[in-house]
Amino acid sequence: MSTSQPPRLRSAGGRWILLATILGSSVASLDATVVNIALPRIGESLDTDVAGLQWTLNGYTLTLASFILLGGSLGDHFGRRKIFVWGAIGFALASILCGAAVNIEMLVLARILQGVAGAMLTPGSLALISSSIDRRDQGAAIGLWSGFGGVAGALGPFLGGWLIDVAGWQSIFFINVPLALVVVLVTLRRVPESHDPNATAHLDIPGAVVVALGLGALTFGLIDSTPLLMLAGVVLLAVFVVIEMRSDHPLVPPSLFTSRVFTAANLVTLVVYAALGGVFFLLVMQLQLVAGYSPLMSGVATVPITLIMLVLSAPAGRWAQVHGPRIPMTVGPLLAAGGLVLLLRIGANTTYLTDVLPGVLVFGLGLSVLVAPLTGAVLGAVPASEAGIASGVNNAVARTAQLLAVAALPGLAGISGSLSDPVEFDRGFGVAIWICVGLLVAGALLAALLLRPARRAPTLDNVDCMPQCALAAPALAPAHNEK
Repeated sequence: MSTSQPPRLRSAGGRWILLATILGSSVASLDATVVNIALPRIGESLDTDVAGLQWTLNGYTLTLASFILLGGSLGDHFGRRKIFVWGAIGFALASILCGAAVNIEMLVLARILQGVAGAMLTPGSLALISSSIDRRDQGAAIGLWSGFGGVAGALGPFLGGWLIDVAGWQSIFFINVPLALVVVLVTLRRVPESHDPNATAHLDIPGAVVVALGLGALTFGLIDSTPLLMLAGVVLLAVFVVIEMRSDHPLVPPSLFTSRVFTAANLVTLVVYAALGGVFFLLVMQLQLVAGYSPLMSGVATVPITLIMLVLSAPAGRWAQVHGPRIPMTVGPLLAAGGLVLLLRIGANTTYLTDVLPGVLVFGLGLSVLVAPLTGAVLGAVPASEAGIASGVNNAVARTAQLLAVAALPGLAGISGSLSDPVEFDRGFGVAIWICVGLLVAGALLAALLLRPARRAPTLDNVDCMPQCALAAPALAPAHNEK
């Protein structure tokens, strides 16, 4: 690691570091949002069915969820800047393959590779801020990182929908290439290298491989309704738990789950983000296939969710710091469930102001009440030295929940085969939304029962982390292991 004094945020060096980290995290996070909007056009262009679209999302989420913790460990061992740069390069190359795909098999393979690269790129963003910016400015730097990430999330549907309409679905992947190139050039020229001096001597490669195989088998089994593969996936995930309990360098330290609050927050994350994964997979397709929206209009239709979260997430996080996370983590999912009930009005003759916007607003309000307190509960449940791994585990739990929801929900709701029948899709969408409502209500009940009132609410002050308004997964937090 560089021995020079870390730059202040207002210096040229600090601004370059912030540019590289914000752009790098935005490239990875926006991809998921924009790909959702492109799914109907991808299905039409590549002549694929619902299962092909499930794998288009899940190929990426599978490898990202499986390897995101390993990606953080690789940065600690071999250099955060190095792994961040390789992640950006890999993401660009995989994006080129995605855009050049001539069939669904090629696209899914490219998405799998893109997820591996994302697992190297995503954890490095905050780790570089943590290690490269002067400690006095890290809170402000993380706040700017979070704020600009939220703005990028709001702009993504506009840009993605417009690109799909004007230049085709391939353009949403090709646009990643120049952005990733800027990330690589700025990082190599302006961001210092750093390592974690306290990193263990070994990496949990067996754990990462087994969890990837387990999630892959379970996902494949759920999509294809193959009980033997589902069973194999469950067995492999059980083996993963055994590996982590016996390892002296586990990806997921079992000691984290001795905290009641940490365990409860992750259970809530599991069911709530399963619902979110199902909603965002199906909602934009309902808007396009049934309501007749263009990709641009379907993207714009959901923008109020992000805008509400930008405005209300920070106040919700501050309220939870004072009063505890139990009430917002109970009320938030219930509000979101109410928003989904309102979204059942979307159909063939939908009017945005009366049939879409009310549900979107209530749903966004529910997420605003929930997300920041959930992040605060996770980080406040562990010592400051474990904040990075704790948030990484929570992030992986959320992505795993979305992975399994996208795999299971269409089959459970009766959505299968071709996308050419809007009546069948509309019927299945209604069933799927009610399942997601049930998941959100279950999350609220878990929070109410397991997050008992505490005499002192957990805060984010001891980890220098501000809540991020993230729809793909709860925010990652940097671990401050260096002096």
